[in-house]
This record gives sequence, structure tokens and C-alpha cells, in this order.
Amino acid sequence: MSEINEIVDAEMEGLIADLKTLIRQPSISAKNYGLVECANLVAKIMRKAGINSEVLYLDDKSIPPIVYGELKSKSNSNKTILFYNHYDVQPEEPLELWENDPFSGKVEGNYVFGRGSADDKGELITRIKAVEYCLKKTGDVPCNVKFLVEGEEEVGSVHIEQYFNRYSNRLSCDGVIWEFGYVDAKDRPIISLGMKGLLYVELIAKGPVRDAHSSLAVLIENPAWRLIYALSTMRDQTGKILIKDWYKGVRPFTEQELSVIASEPFDVEEFKEEYGVSKFVADAKGTDIKKALVGMPTCNVAGFNSGYIGEGAKTVLPSQAVVKIDFRLVPGMVPEKQLERLNNHLSEHGFSDIEVKLIHGEAAARTAISDPFVRQVEQAAKETFGSAIISVSSAGTGPMYSFAKVLKAPCISIGSTYMFARIHSPNEFARIDLLNKTTKCIVRVMERFAS
Repeated sequence: MSEINEIVDAEMEGLIADLKTLIRQPSISAKNYGLVECANLVAKIMRKAGINSEVLYLDDKSIPPIVYGELKSKSNSNKTILFYNHYDVQPEEPLELWENDPFSGKVEGNYVFGRGSADDKGELITRIKAVEYCLKKTGDVPCNVKFLVEGEEEVGSVHIEQYFNRYSNRLSCDGVIWEFGYVDAKDRPIISLGMKGLLYVELIAKGPVRDAHSSLAVLIENPAWRLIYALSTMRDQTGKILIKDWYKGVRPFTEQELSVIASEPFDVEEFKEEYGVSKFVADAKGTDIKKALVGMPTCNVAGFNSGYIGEGAKTVLPSQAVVKIDFRLVPGMVPEKQLERLNNHLSEHGFSDIEVKLIHGEAAARTAISDPFVRQVEQAAKETFGSAIISVSSAGTGPMYSFAKVLKAPCISIGSTYMFARIHSPNEFARIDLLNKTTKCIVRVMERFAS
């Protein structure tokens, strides 16, 4: 292991160069921009590292491809680890808040800046380089290795199950290392065992056939108010969702999960300072904060659009109002069932005129704490970072349920993303020291997994 570490340290310039190359190729799934080019670039970097790779498509070539990589171990290990990552990134806007070109990959000291530097191109590079450095040192990898790198994670991985159906014979594995992992302010990796699910919808209210003078608000109902009234029936000020049977079927925490949650560190004041808030929803304190993050459903207004929002005043009664809502789901919640409950709620409360447009839905997933893979990853992280934190679930969402359902393999998140790395925001960055440590950690994960 120490000899691999020496190679990682000696080869960091090459790692950063490859990361900069990926950052400089925009790959924005929300705009369908640069995706094929980036997929081909990922495959090229993999091949350069010694990994057999292909760019795979579905029948509809307009759907972004996946990059598949594979390398068989020459040892006696019959274990296969799959690295899941994505090459697409969030849109770069608002441009005016970036200090540098968002696709420059600029390096300043210990930081690499740019869209995708952390989420997820930085993480992907640590996986590729871990395999490359094993090959350089030993001519082999400790276990069989596969890569699945998709191009739609930032828009909900809408075709991932179609790829599973098409290429299931290639993707079988014994364990999945997820596409990212946070590192806290004390440089401790957070090993996450799950992801929340998601139900993302638009609610659309119609008013007059065209925008009208606001003096007519005494006679014509404003669709913005219509949505506000509807929203007020869906959630109370404590964050509780008021939709009938919304929590029905939710899987409670196990005693082991509750114990892990209680012991997980969380710096309240540091978190509040980072986000500029003075208190949490429902004035949550203590263990309730951590339970909410990993296991509480949410109803969040992600955007509200109606009427005039430009400079100055315009007295207008809008013809339409649209609100975007994302509901985070937890194990036991089925997106299709939750959508049905939402529709029933609106109808029962007199809002059947409001159109509900489904944008995306996916279920939550959670790997059991008792799975042997958890201990192997934890041991590898402690050997590399000195300590590690087990978290029952990430507060975010990804297609982990699809992986667990189809591949029947445990999924675990570990990575290099500093928890305040501004992912999805201007001036996103990756820390070079954490890229270094994570590359070493991934090598150790493969070694532990193969034993």
C-alpha cells in the first residue's frame, strides 16, 4: 500500500491535468450540451489508464450514452467492484458570480475550480487513477473492476434502467462505490449508505386568457394566489407534510441505524455560519437535526414563476403561475403512490383545476449497516484518512434504488468532495489534497474488497 501511495503522490500533476481536461469539456445535461464529446473524452482517459472502455448507446441515439469500463484481475479474486459516476454537470449560471471561467479548470494553490471539479469529474478521476496506479505498480488490480459513467445524473438519471435492461449481462457486480462522498470540515470522510428518493413536480394554475391589468384583481382570481393557497394546505411551518397518508409505509429506523445517527458528529454552528441561517426548521436540535437530514421527507418549493419579475413596477395580473416542488422521499415511499396522494389531496381541497406535471420520480435506497462491504470501506477510509464517519443516508438523491434493485449489490458512497465545495453553485472547487487521499483510499477499498 505504501508503494502505491508513493505513486499517487508522484503522479498528482497527471491527475490534475486529466481533471482539467474533463472540466474544460462542458457537459450540461439540462441543455443537452457537450455530452457525447465528454463521454468520448472519458473513454479516452480510461483507455490511457489501461481500462478497457466503450461508449454505449440505446436505440435512440439522442439519449446521452454511458461509458462502460472493465478490467479483470489476474489474481484469484472472483469479486467485482463497480464504480458508478457521471460525466454530466449542472448548468453554470449565474455566470456573473463566477470569479473565473466556469470551464477553465483553474488551479490556485490547493484548489481546482470549475463546474464539475467536484461533482462529479473530480470523483471520477480518483477512481480511474486508482486503477491506473495499481496497474503501474503491480501490473494488476486487486479485484475485477467495472465502470458505469452516465450522462444524465443531474437531470434524474431518466434512462439508467433502460441501460440496465440493455446491458445487464455486463454490469453484474458484488459491490458498488457510488459517484461521490463528502468530507467534513475536519477532513473526515463521510461514508454514506443510502440516498433519499425524489418526486419532482410542477403545479400549474391558470387565470385569465392573457395577462390583465391588476386593477381587475377585485374580479379575476390571480393564479399565483391560487397556488399559494394550495401550497399552504400541503405543509405546515414545522416542515410536516399535510397530504393524507404521505408518511404511510415509511420504513422506521432500525435500532442500529438510530445508534449510528446519534453518534454521528454534526457541527451546528459551523453549518449555520456556512449557510447564513440562525435556526433550523421547527427549531430542530440535537439528534433530531441528524435524523431529519438522513431520514425525513421534505416538501420544498424549488421555484415559483408568475407575472412580472423584472426591474421596477408593472401592475399586472398574470394569466398563469407555475411552482416547482421537490419532495424528498425515504425508504418505503413509492414515487407513483406519492404522486397519486398529491393529486387526491389537491382534489379533496378544492384545487382540482391545478395541473400537476410529473418531472421525475425515484425511490430511496439504503444499504444495511451490517453488510460486510460497509466494514471493508470503513477500514480502507480509516487507514487512509485516519478516521471516518458512517452515515445512514445522504440527504440528497441519486439512482441508487435502481442499482440495488437490478444489481442486487450493496451501494456505498465515499469520495473527495469537501462538504462546502459549492457544488451546483458558482465557484465550485475540488481540493487537491482530498483528491490525493481519496485516490489512495479507493486503492485500499479494492484491496480490502478482494480479500
